Amino acid sequence: MKFELKTESEKYTKSSSQFFWVFFIFTFIIILCDVALKLRSISRSHEIDYNCRVLFVDKSKLQFKKLSKLSKLKSKQQIWEFCMEVIK
Repeated sequence: MKFELKTESEKYTKSSSQFFWVFFIFTFIIILCDVALKLRSISRSHEIDYNCRVLFVDKSKLQFKKLSKLSKLKSKQQIWEFCMEVIK
């Protein structure tokens, strides 16, 4: 005849394991979101730099519109001054 006795430690081990997995996944998601936000700001700054350089070659309305959307500046004079600072 076999006699088995279940202990409480199995329940605690299983619940602590689940807690660590949830914590790990949550931390991983936060890190990915942070990386995505940083990449967004980096790509925006490179796009502004590129469009300012193109503006010095091609002074078209399209370039002013693109830079106006990216930099939130409205007048052409402000955009020119902004680009002069970016290119330096």
